[in-house]
Order: sequence, then structure tokens, then C-alpha cells
Amino acid sequence: MPNIEQFLTAKEEAEIVEAIRIAEGKTSGEIRVHIEQKCDIDVYEHALEVFHYLKMDNTIQRNGVLIYVAVDNKSFVIFGDQGINNSVGADFWNSTRDKISSQFKSGRFKQGLIDGIQEAGKALSQYFPWDHNDKDELDNTISKG
Repeated sequence: MPNIEQFLTAKEEAEIVEAIRIAEGKTSGEIRVHIEQKCDIDVYEHALEVFHYLKMDNTIQRNGVLIYVAVDNKSFVIFGDQGINNSVGADFWNSTRDKISSQFKSGRFKQGLIDGIQEAGKALSQYFPWDHNDKDELDNTISKG
């Protein structure tokens, strides 16, 4: 796997941020991507820590979705807050994970992240549709650790 600076180009990062903006334009939900070089503890547990660190659990409707990537570990986690988890079943998260994984296995990291963002956006827009009073509660940029 590449190092964190080579994982995505600046252009690819911009395309991912745009995918987040488009997905969030149809929902009150929030989507974030966080990339780290490696994770020395359980990846799922660390993704949960990152979720809290990014304040994704502070959304009004508890409808944040985090896609966490640990480059060296060749691992990622897609983590949804309580509101979205109560609305979608495990099959949704499994199918979204499989779409991301399929792209990652082929080295198409940008497309894997965009596929995950689009899938999360579809579910969020179904259960948490955008309305005119909605405000973007969280930053759309890719965070890195």
C-alpha cells in the first residue's frame, strides 16, 4: 500500500470531497472520510475513537457516517451513528463494505471511497431527507491522522 501522501492525489481528494457535497445535498446526514497511515490497535475500535474525535456523534439526528481507512493495515471501517444504524439493517453496511472492498482490491481507492459515499448518501437521503432548514454540521474535507 502507498504511504498516506500517495494514497490519493489532490485531484482525487477533491473528487471525493465533491462526492460528499453532492451526497449531503440530498440529506441532513453527514459523511466524513478519515485516512491514517496505520492503526496499532483494533481498527474498528480506533474508527469509533476517530468518530468521536471528529464530533460525528454530535449531529442533531445522530446520522453521521464515517469511512475510516488505515493504509498500512489494508483495512477500512464504515461506521454509522445510532440514527442511521436504527434505520438500515446490517445488510446495508455489508453491501456498502463489499462495494468499497471490491474497488480497493483493484487499487481503485478513490472510486471505492466514492462508491461508499454514494451508498451512504442514498440511505441517508431515504431516512433523513434534506429540508430547507438543514445546515452542514460537519466539515466535508478528508481528515488525516
